[in-house]
Amino acid sequence: MPDAEILAGVRTRPVAPRDAASLILVDRSGRKPRVLMGKRHPGHVFMPGFMVFPGGRVEAADRSMRVYGSLAAHTERNLLVRMARPSPGKARALALCAIRETFEETGILIGERGLGAPTTSSVHWRAFAEREVYPAPEPLSFVARAITPSRFPRRFDTRFFVADVSHIAGRTEGVTGPDSEFVETRWLTVEETKQENLADITRMILAEVERRLKLGLEKDLPVPFFHEWRGTWRCDEI
Repeated sequence: MPDAEILAGVRTRPVAPRDAASLILVDRSGRKPRVLMGKRHPGHVFMPGFMVFPGGRVEAADRSMRVYGSLAAHTERNLLVRMARPSPGKARALALCAIRETFEETGILIGERGLGAPTTSSVHWRAFAEREVYPAPEPLSFVARAITPSRFPRRFDTRFFVADVSHIAGRTEGVTGPDSEFVETRWLTVEETKQENLADITRMILAEVERRLKLGLEKDLPVPFFHEWRGTWRCDEI
């Protein structure tokens, strides 16, 4: 006979997290570095109205898209640690996911011009081909990983990357607005983010970014991994 929880519609097993990636763009041209954040639409089921970094789940097309350059050796190595079915292709797909989602949510393209148009049949990458921009994973630094706790109905295994704004190859206007994924985007100092509606994990990631900015974004440093272990939230290093 079915359990009472099943009859009541209560989830008895946690949802498996989906691979995802997020990109934190940093502008270091001013006196204080600023990071790009977007305010999620209030109608979204997941984190409505929160200020977040651009990001989303990995799509199949992220594994096959042509790129310029490759991941830094230490970035690829760290991505492969504690990864299910690890492969360089999967590591690259995570970086490309972060680049693609950043364009889809903010209109910013990270990559290289002057190489012609990358060939793709995917609707997810059509904008890069039309604008003749090759996505470039090399400028991305892997700075954190976090898995959504098991109590949430939607879960993601998210890898967070950082890249400098000098690697922006183009921008498309009109991507954000009242009917979009992000209703607005803002460039904020770390101090200014403290006044925003942020999830706890976002604050933790920002603290790591602030630390990296002081030590050097491109350095090979241990990467914090936030996740549950036997019902307890913990942070390991990978």
